[in-house]
Amino acid sequence: MTESGGIPLSRFEAKRAALIDLQRIPGVGPSIANDLWELGIERVGDLRGRDPEDLFDEHCAVREVSVDACVRYVFRCAVYFASEAEPDPALLRWWTWKDREARPEGPLTA
Repeated sequence: MTESGGIPLSRFEAKRAALIDLQRIPGVGPSIANDLWELGIERVGDLRGRDPEDLFDEHCAVREVSVDACVRYVFRCAVYFASEAEPDPALLRWWTWKDREARPEGPLTA
C-alpha cells in the first residue's frame, strides 16, 4: 500500500489505513476489521469474490478456537457489501445473514 504520491507506507500506517477502510463495512468495527486484516484483507475490495465460509473457517483456525457464529454472519455481510455496486440497505445488517436455524424465515444467499 502506498500514499497517493507513491511513497510506501510503513507497516503500521498501512494497517491503520486498512482498518479505517474496512470499518466502512456495515457491522465491522475495530475488532472485526483487525480480524480481517489478520486474514490478509487490507481493503474492502479484497473481499470481492471471497467465500465468507472459508474466511470464517480460516479465522477459527488462526484463533485455534471455535469463534462465535456472529462473526460468520458479519463476514457474509462484508463480502456482500464488497461485491455489490449498490447493496440493498436491508441486507447490510449482519443479523440478516444468520443461518436458517437462527432465522425462522431461513438464511439469505447472495
